[in-house]
This record gives sequence, C-alpha cells and structure tokens, in this order.
Amino acid sequence: MSAPELRVADADRDRTVDRLRAAAAEGRLDSDELEERVSKALEARTQSELDALLGDLPAPHMPAPRPDRSLILRQRTAGFLIPNFVCIVIWAATGADSFWPGWVLLGTGIAFGAFLIKFVLGVDE
Repeated sequence: MSAPELRVADADRDRTVDRLRAAAAEGRLDSDELEERVSKALEARTQSELDALLGDLPAPHMPAPRPDRSLILRQRTAGFLIPNFVCIVIWAATGADSFWPGWVLLGTGIAFGAFLIKFVLGVDE
C-alpha cells in the first residue's frame, strides 16, 4: 500500500476515476455518488484522499493470468515426441520386426493433432 501523504499524479487520479466508473457500472454507486466522487478524485492532492474515495468499494476484479502459450506448446510437443521416440528406440533395439510403435504413434498422433488444431485456432481447452 502506498504512503497516505504521498502527492498523486494525474495518472493516479485517472485510475481512481476509472475504478469509480467501473463500480458505478456494477451498480455499486448511483449517478450522484459517482459524480461527487469523480469530482473529489479530480481535486485530490494526496493518496489518502484517493484511498478514501475507494475505501468502501471492493478491489477490482483481476482476470486470471493467461498461461504462456509457447510453454504449453513445448510441453505438449515433448509429451508427444518422448514416448514415441522411446518406443521406436525399443523397437529398433529388439530386432525391428513388425513396426508396433505405429500403434503408439497413431494414438498419440491423433491426440496431438487435435491439440494442434485447437492451439492454432485459439480454442481454450
């Protein structure tokens, strides 16, 4: 929390006005209260004056942070490649008879392909 007697900048006043307008849009303030508080916010000189205008309002809703898409892609790609690579190495080390890792490739390939389509299209899981 910031010190109460710090002088505020125009950007601080603007953020407070934005929060007040959001509270009014949620039905927490009526139009008279909004007008009064916005007026006080624009005249405020210290942080304590701005804090007093927001004191009876809940903290703004913060959306959950979005996961890093490149990390998700790398993890899913590794999850596809590693078991298939291990199966192919085992197949090659045991005599390379019929290509049974094809069944593993088929199952994991379908799942990975479905993931890639969703990923490219931006569809959340």
